[in-house]
Amino acid sequence: MVSSHAQSIFIEAESFQNKGGWVVDQQFMDLMGSSYLMAHGLGTPVSDATTTVNFAKTGEYTVFVRTYNWTSPWTTKEGPGKFQLTVNGKVLNNKILGTKSTAWEWQEVGKVKISSGTVTVGLRDLTGFNGRCDAVYFTMDNILPPNEPEVLTAFRKEKLGLPEVVPKAGKFDLVVIGGGVAGTAAALTAARQGLKVALIQDRPVLGGNNSSEVRVHLGGRINLDPYPKLGDVVNEIAPLRGGNAQPGDYYEDEKKLEMVNAEKNISLFLNFRAFKVEKEGTTIRTVFAKHIETAEELSFSAPLFADCTGDGTIGYLAGADFAMGRESKAEFNEPTAPEEADKMTMGSSVQWYSKEGDKSSDFPEFNYGIDFNETNAQKVTMGEWTWETGMNFDQISDFERVRDYGMLVVYSNWSYLKNKSSFKEEYKNKYLDWVAYIAGKRESRRLIGDMVLTEQDITDFVIYPDASAPTSWTIDLHYPDPKNTKHFPGAEFKSIAVHKTIHPYPIPYRCFYSRNVDNLFMAGRNISVTHVALGTVRVMRTTGMMGEVVGMAASVAAKNKTTPRGVYQEHLDELQRLMTKGASKYNIENLQNYNLGGTLGPKKINLQIPPYDKD
Repeated sequence: MVSSHAQSIFIEAESFQNKGGWVVDQQFMDLMGSSYLMAHGLGTPVSDATTTVNFAKTGEYTVFVRTYNWTSPWTTKEGPGKFQLTVNGKVLNNKILGTKSTAWEWQEVGKVKISSGTVTVGLRDLTGFNGRCDAVYFTMDNILPPNEPEVLTAFRKEKLGLPEVVPKAGKFDLVVIGGGVAGTAAALTAARQGLKVALIQDRPVLGGNNSSEVRVHLGGRINLDPYPKLGDVVNEIAPLRGGNAQPGDYYEDEKKLEMVNAEKNISLFLNFRAFKVEKEGTTIRTVFAKHIETAEELSFSAPLFADCTGDGTIGYLAGADFAMGRESKAEFNEPTAPEEADKMTMGSSVQWYSKEGDKSSDFPEFNYGIDFNETNAQKVTMGEWTWETGMNFDQISDFERVRDYGMLVVYSNWSYLKNKSSFKEEYKNKYLDWVAYIAGKRESRRLIGDMVLTEQDITDFVIYPDASAPTSWTIDLHYPDPKNTKHFPGAEFKSIAVHKTIHPYPIPYRCFYSRNVDNLFMAGRNISVTHVALGTVRVMRTTGMMGEVVGMAASVAAKNKTTPRGVYQEHLDELQRLMTKGASKYNIENLQNYNLGGTLGPKKINLQIPPYDKD
């Protein structure tokens, strides 16, 4: 979005009309206030991003660009993300940007004379190494724009002329925030029960970690007792092929989108990120979301909300109780828990792969604080889930650093393999073909419900009356790889997995709603479990079935004008009937035979399930 006042022009980079080879990165909006454009060229400069701007007044302007040297946490060298600003195709003052700042801040580009009303402003990448631009500001008063987050947010809103009263997006029975597998399944299921659903997703594709942007395959099993129809919706949206870090078409983004668009009861809001919540007492009344490119804001009101963000963002904004990190052994008596509680989480993966070309290819020297040598270099051609970073950092407040470190080690290692290693001839024709810039996150906030699922609930096979979606994956917890720690102490980027096999276990429904926000459901990795129990429930076939249960529970709550807790207390039999019946619409054969995980096998579940009307 662009604002034009008599004395100034404010341009959000992500709103450029022609993005060229630059990509929109929205992952850190909550930290730095906005999406931004990034030159993700894998070491090859990307094509210019450009936009046309109408100046209300001609004359001399001072120009500022908000940017960041993303390698500054690891080195004092000038950063690799070099770019320049162009005006009508000419580089402005030969100023190189993106190399010096140690945090997001405004850098002065210099002065420019504007002699006509219509001007083309551009971003020219020089390296392909993730230069980034948040905004461009032309001003006649020569005053540096604010950088403090709250002040800058107000400045943006004023300069962009955003309305004080945010328009309503529509009338809904349920608002689902997060379009990963869990959120998509929740929206589809609720819509098929007759609810009017808003599905808000902050990317242009659905699927989350199971999209072409992140490329993690589905894990776990569907169609298990005591409700073998749970998983039918997951099956309808699931890719037919498995594998991490595979070509983008493996993940069938279009299938998920077609399924959602086929439901007349779903209003889909792609590229909108929720950023604010309004409550009345302990009830959410409205969620506000902002478009990641245009900055357009919309408000969403409904009796019921489902937090499927993974980060528990809506719960956090609403003041929901949550946990983060590892509980101590004493807190829940879990055998696998550490003696002392700490902030360690499972990390995030920046996956990548290379290809073999028919001729030699070059890769620039890349050394920005992480030194590779013959001993520690990773002699590989791809990296999938084991390339995992940030376990000792906050996966919310440090997340840009976590993602950036993931890219840093990929580029640094590849540069060493191509340019300095004793086996560089083996890599002569190889080139980087894909590196994720959307990081695949495993763990952050876990919203606390009326029940917190623990390790021994699962291993002792304690079946509760509100048993619902089954988890079948091992208790799979990740830790820094000791070999990697040896070479990169405190800066690991490789992980190991420690597994504890379980019987398929039905998760209690009480783990799917907040204990202190009355109308908030949750599905996905942010449900009410301990860190240890998260190890099994976090895989995506399982989270998708959670979404199905939440969609069904929302329909029961709406029908009976009650809360998520009210469903458990007074209408559990209705939810059980729906879980028995399932929400299949297309009767698709279950071909989900990849990445099922090992189990101890089924175990008899004694559960009183009421009959249902098959008609």
